[in-house]
Amino acid sequence: MPDRSIWTNEALAALVEPDRVHRMAYTDQQIFDLEMERIFERLWVYIGHESQIPNPGDYYLARVGRQPMMMTRDHHGDIHVLYNRCPHRGAQLCSARNGNAGKTLRCSYHAWTFSLDGKIESIPAVNGYDGTRFDKNDPQFQVKRAPRAESYRGFFFASLAEDGPSLKDHLGHAATALDQLIDRAPDGEIEVVGDCFRMEQHSNWKIFLENQIDVSHPGATHESTGYAAMTVESELEQQGEKPPLEYTFLSDFQRIGIEGWDKFGTTGHPQGHCTLEGYMGLRPDDPDTKEYVRRMYAAYGEKRAEEILGTNLHHVLLYPCNSVQPMLQQLRTIRPVATNLTMSEIWLFRLKGAPEAIYDRSLAYYYLVNSPSTMVNADDLFNWWKCQHGLESAGGDWVSLHRNAGHDLPPDERGIIQSAPQTMSELPLRHMMHIWKDYMTDGIAAGYGERRG
Repeated sequence: MPDRSIWTNEALAALVEPDRVHRMAYTDQQIFDLEMERIFERLWVYIGHESQIPNPGDYYLARVGRQPMMMTRDHHGDIHVLYNRCPHRGAQLCSARNGNAGKTLRCSYHAWTFSLDGKIESIPAVNGYDGTRFDKNDPQFQVKRAPRAESYRGFFFASLAEDGPSLKDHLGHAATALDQLIDRAPDGEIEVVGDCFRMEQHSNWKIFLENQIDVSHPGATHESTGYAAMTVESELEQQGEKPPLEYTFLSDFQRIGIEGWDKFGTTGHPQGHCTLEGYMGLRPDDPDTKEYVRRMYAAYGEKRAEEILGTNLHHVLLYPCNSVQPMLQQLRTIRPVATNLTMSEIWLFRLKGAPEAIYDRSLAYYYLVNSPSTMVNADDLFNWWKCQHGLESAGGDWVSLHRNAGHDLPPDERGIIQSAPQTMSELPLRHMMHIWKDYMTDGIAAGYGERRG
């Protein structure tokens, strides 16, 4: 392997081959620093949803790469994405994760105050600056804005690069994930419910993304959880009781098994996004679902409602930081901290106009599968930690991504590639690493379909 003291574009490109990836991509500090610069501080990174700051003066903190940022709502109702830094001496303006700043942002160090869009409002003893180079109107004395901030239907993203594709172009056809979150609401609106679950994952950020779309792991990793849930279901049935629908969230891991996951298709998009399709319909024949469908028909008409409800996307990865489960009204985002440490947040959304039972169903999945205390999460976190430790060892240099390599379908007219039918192809994992190579070497995330062979 090349000298890793200087990661040239050629050296970085050599880490990714058509069917394997070098372990240094997950463990090297210099590579992590380059990822922050070339991916997380250049691409569109998720900040939050507008419903997290519903009132004037509200703010919410987020990290974009290594940069502390905040999303604010001003008293005209407009939303801004700012660096969380006072331009005077550098103190962070807000320290609580979220809150309400009132009419202005006030630095606790020297009481400089700023409007909620970052413009300077007042400075104590301002006459002390007379005859100096200080100019209140100079942009360097305003709270710095994110170079670019855009919203897609209320989901706010920021890019710290002055130039680049628009948010709409970056999302591409994967914007369906966010459309589905909203369109499944009969009233056409959603809102965040409470605060998020927040977890430290002692593993590289790429391991999280790979796991979300890795169809060969659920039947193995979560086998014991699925078995326990199936045992309880069986006991209830023997007693003449019908098991709650929520048990299937866990028992499916055992019921489907390992080999059964070959029926679920995956895709890779030109920007790095990936999807897992066909896993969970969540449209049982029960009164609650019938009432929900009735309301959808009333809101959209039968044809459009069926188009929305018939879109079966279990997971959509919005590269580089989001995992969206539209049918379960949940969105995760990751904030890389170090080569072996990642912070994840998972948010639950309420579909406005839907029956409360539909919210309760998604809440059950939120608690049973995605909360920090579940067996499912414990299974994943432990395996990711073990992967990280294994990759840091000298037990081998390469990560195998050989499953169905070279056998997936060619790109369609949109540039989207699909996994070979009836396989557990590692297409998404290969795809993300090839896109990673393009971003890391200042390439363009196009042409992967031609290279993959």
